Amino acid sequence: MTDDETFRAALREFLDEYAPGKAPRGAAERLAFQKTWAATKFDHGFAGPSWPREHGGMDLPFTQQVIYNQEMARFRVPKHPGTGWEMVGPTLIEHGTSAQRERYLKPMLRGDEVWAQGFSEPDAGSDLPALRTTARRNGDHYVVAGQKVWNTNAEKADMCFILARTGTRESRQDGISYLLVDAHAPGVTIRPIRDMADREHFCEIHFDDVRVPVTDRVGEENRGWRIARSTLGHERSAGALTQAAFYRRIVDELIALARARGAHHDVGVRRRLADFDARVRVMGVHAARTIEAIAASGEPGPTSSISRLYNSTFEQELHEFAVDLLGPYGLLTKDDAETIQKGRWSTGWLATRASTIGAGTAEIQRNTIAEQVLGLPHDPAMPKR
Repeated sequence: MTDDETFRAALREFLDEYAPGKAPRGAAERLAFQKTWAATKFDHGFAGPSWPREHGGMDLPFTQQVIYNQEMARFRVPKHPGTGWEMVGPTLIEHGTSAQRERYLKPMLRGDEVWAQGFSEPDAGSDLPALRTTARRNGDHYVVAGQKVWNTNAEKADMCFILARTGTRESRQDGISYLLVDAHAPGVTIRPIRDMADREHFCEIHFDDVRVPVTDRVGEENRGWRIARSTLGHERSAGALTQAAFYRRIVDELIALARARGAHHDVGVRRRLADFDARVRVMGVHAARTIEAIAASGEPGPTSSISRLYNSTFEQELHEFAVDLLGPYGLLTKDDAETIQKGRWSTGWLATRASTIGAGTAEIQRNTIAEQVLGLPHDPAMPKR
């Protein structure tokens, strides 16, 4: 096995030669840029640090996964296109059939196929077991009808992983199945939603009698809830190391901003910056603990909710402080002539308003932590795991 510093040197050599630099501005060009980088990593053996080698990954030991994320953040490489490799990918590795793994995993990791999540609905966000999208069995297919919403980057997707009701509405979590759906299939309509940061980051998806092969169901019929919980756990944990490395850089840039504004002499500002510096270190330590749990058991477990809650509140407070630090300039956006750093901090403030809503609300995370980590009594309004 390669030692850690030898691995770091090899990774840096790869990044020195192939890191793609600054992303283009157009949406289509940016997606092509992301897909090209994903393919470059895959083709050179630097994709999927935690994935098994048989599925195109690197199967790195934990310490080298940390190094991998540190170096990728340092070189500011683009994100992987879609949400597949960090959410449905680990789910298929754990719960999928051999045919599903063979068909979907390598194209997902290489960026040849982009995936989007289809869980939340207009009337089933925090109360996900109340979802109404139905999947009616018709021979060797399901016929899917309903609507999903707040689907990140679904307009780019080739495939969706969704939850649909195959049981009665009263069955709640005991009547949900986990399906893999072709986003280009007849009857699928995807519409972008413009958010308060003036971005089209989210979408709504409509399914109008979409035919989905039964072979694209993950797990047993009506038993998709447990698999969905696994997917959500991977979502909250897979990006933990990446997010810790990313926010290490953001905190450093915030400290540099305070110096540039002459605010670093203020005792109150220095105290807040020291607090952020300490908390981003805690973020990295807890990310390490979560990844170690996955390595030990194959599942992230309920402690992934700690990362999700901690990180979402941290990034909100960080951007609130940055906007306050800028004073009246914190009101300016990227289109204003006198904006500072192209309005990145005000845009970040707007974008992070959703941090405690997306991927499970802060209230849901607190319930999970209370019941499954601390052993407190179950909330009767919430579904059991």
